[in-house]
Amino acid sequence: MISLISSAARAWARGRLHAGLLFAVLFMVGCTTPKWTMVTVDHGKRSYWSGRLGLTVDSQPPQSYFAGFTLQGSEQTGELTLMSPVGSTLAVMQWRPGQALLRQGEQTQRFASLDALVTNVTGTPLPVRALFGWLNGVPEAVEGWHADISQLPNGRLTARRLTPPTAELRVILER
Repeated sequence: MISLISSAARAWARGRLHAGLLFAVLFMVGCTTPKWTMVTVDHGKRSYWSGRLGLTVDSQPPQSYFAGFTLQGSEQTGELTLMSPVGSTLAVMQWRPGQALLRQGEQTQRFASLDALVTNVTGTPLPVRALFGWLNGVPEAVEGWHADISQLPNGRLTARRLTPPTAELRVILER
């Protein structure tokens, strides 16, 4: 009888040890710095990003926008969600060929194109289509704009419009 209790006690202790090790491994994995969230599309290009962005436009009066964001899809079909610092959704922009939508709360506006939507929201044209290339590390040329993708491995992208009204777009990607 003593040997049965001894075997049962050892099995129970072994089970607790395994459970403890499993918990420790899961805890350590949970505490590691996550890698960038990646969803891939054609040719290994990313199609999902999140982080923070800032846009400054040297207009009269000057305009500045800062928000958290998630961007997914491509230049043809996608969605950009802008969030406040506390995480509430400020606006959702969705687009596909021939149509773009802006949702703010219960209101939805329709636009003929992504460019028209972005110009309406920011008051200035922005190279959103090139942004997908820039975020994938491709130095896409856009007349009047200079994109610095050299800090992309550190999760940072800066693009400047050199023609009036000058503008600066800064993106900081979550890791």
